[in-house]
Amino acid sequence: MPTMVGCELKMSEKFDIEEKVVEVLKTVYDPEIPVDIYNLGLIYKVDVDDDANVVIDMTLTAPGCSLADFIVEDVRLRVEGLECVKSATVNLVFEPEWDKDMMSEEAKLELGLI
Repeated sequence: MPTMVGCELKMSEKFDIEEKVVEVLKTVYDPEIPVDIYNLGLIYKVDVDDDANVVIDMTLTAPGCSLADFIVEDVRLRVEGLECVKSATVNLVFEPEWDKDMMSEEAKLELGLI
C-alpha cells in the first residue's frame, strides 16, 4: 500500500494506481466477445480517492446482458486484488448508452469492424 492510514495519496500515486487499475481492466472479458472490456469502451470512469479506494463506472454492450453480475463482480474482485487498492466499487450505468464507436481502434480491428 503506498500510504499510511490517515495520510493522503499524492497525485502521482493516484495516477499510478489508476494505471494499474486500467491494466487489470484489460484482463476482463465479456465471455461473449473476444475483446477486453476496457478496449470495448465499457469503462466510463475510474476514480481513485485519497485513501486508495477505487470507484469505477462501467456499462455493458446491452442493458439486458445475462452475464452482467458476473462481469461486474469479476471487475470488482480483480481491482480489489491489486495490492495498492483498499477497496473497489463498481457502478453499472447505462447513460450514455454504449455503441460501437466507443471501442478502441484495436477492438474494432479485432472484431473486423475496420
